[in-house]
Parts: sequence; C-alpha cells; structure tokens
Amino acid sequence: MSDYQEYLAEREQIDILINQGYQIERVTENLSGAFVDFKSKNPEDHKQVHIKTADGRKYFSVILLKK
Repeated sequence: MSDYQEYLAEREQIDILINQGYQIERVTENLSGAFVDFKSKNPEDHKQVHIKTADGRKYFSVILLKK
C-alpha cells in the first residue's frame, strides 16, 4: 500500500470514530508511529488507532488543536 493510501485509511478510521462521538484521550508516540486512544461517553468503550504516516499524525494533531 502506498503512503498516500495508508494515510487515507488512517484518516478514515479517525473520522469514523470522531463522527461516532469519540474524543481523543491520549497519544503515545514511538519509533513505529503514534497510538491514538479514543474514548466515548461510555467509560468502558475505548478504541485505539495506530497511525504510521506523518500525514496521519498531522491530521490528528489538527483535530487536537481545534478543540
């Protein structure tokens, strides 16, 4: 998969979770990318997305800055 296609998949995952009412709770970055933890209004409902591309990291950073 090309980097652009991978970015589109990551962006879609993020957008789906945001549209379902999830909020970014925590970001953990390491050498293999970033792990973005999402939380919903239900405290037991938790999702995690692994972001590998630089454009994907920029995308969720913009979402965080808009808050």
